[in-house]
Amino acid sequence: MSRIAARFAALKKEGRGAFIPFLEAYDPDPATSLALLRGFPRAGADLIEIGVPFTDPMADGPTVQRAGQRGLKAGATLPGALAMVRDFRKEDDATPVILMGYYNPILAYGSERFCMDAAASGVDGLIIVDVPPEEADEIEPAAKANGLDLIRLVAPTTDDARLPRVLAATSGFVYYVAIAGVTGTRSATREALEANIPRIRKHTDLPIAIGFGVRTPEQAAEAARISDGAVVASALIDTLAESLDEQGRARPDTVRKVLDQVRALSEAVRKAG
Repeated sequence: MSRIAARFAALKKEGRGAFIPFLEAYDPDPATSLALLRGFPRAGADLIEIGVPFTDPMADGPTVQRAGQRGLKAGATLPGALAMVRDFRKEDDATPVILMGYYNPILAYGSERFCMDAAASGVDGLIIVDVPPEEADEIEPAAKANGLDLIRLVAPTTDDARLPRVLAATSGFVYYVAIAGVTGTRSATREALEANIPRIRKHTDLPIAIGFGVRTPEQAAEAARISDGAVVASALIDTLAESLDEQGRARPDTVRKVLDQVRALSEAVRKAG
């Protein structure tokens, strides 16, 4: 059983959903980014999503785009993101880690070599935003061969005719994009979520996590109640960005401020049951 499957199974036994925080690799610098990654589990993260900075992100809203730009300025690369995971695994061999990004850097790296190196580094799953199921043969065989889950995005606009095709190419969990748009711009209504999550469950036994537009502890708790997990990204990055000095450098309290927010979000999800 993969780390992702094992973690969701354990949380199901506990009777609660997962809290999944996001960080952008190397934002605002490698040391701060790694300190956040190491601190996430102690602050209550059940799974962790790491964004790999890319010059032309299509699903990222302004907040995540700026985080990616800061990461790139700090020297972020795909090998650098894998090195972060290796460093994290020296202390934590249990928390599932998912890389989220775009296919260009993987293609340049070499799909087969990337999947081998990702698995060896301790990565558990991949969210590759711009590889649809119809083009899954670009990376799916190598991912499966190395035990990596391919996590697909399902949107409110994914209709019942297409849904089975998307889900058939998904493993680990389903990432439900709560809004039709980019990350961090607005939030979905409870009514919309309560209508769409059961529709997806008809087609899959995989856990479902809700992301895009989940910002507050209340929204995270609601998302975890309706589905199997809540992903929070832009709200955490906003806190990080607001803590930086005039030159965009981390201050002494940057890590603490972000981890305090992670702790508050995690507590809300745990209390939601």
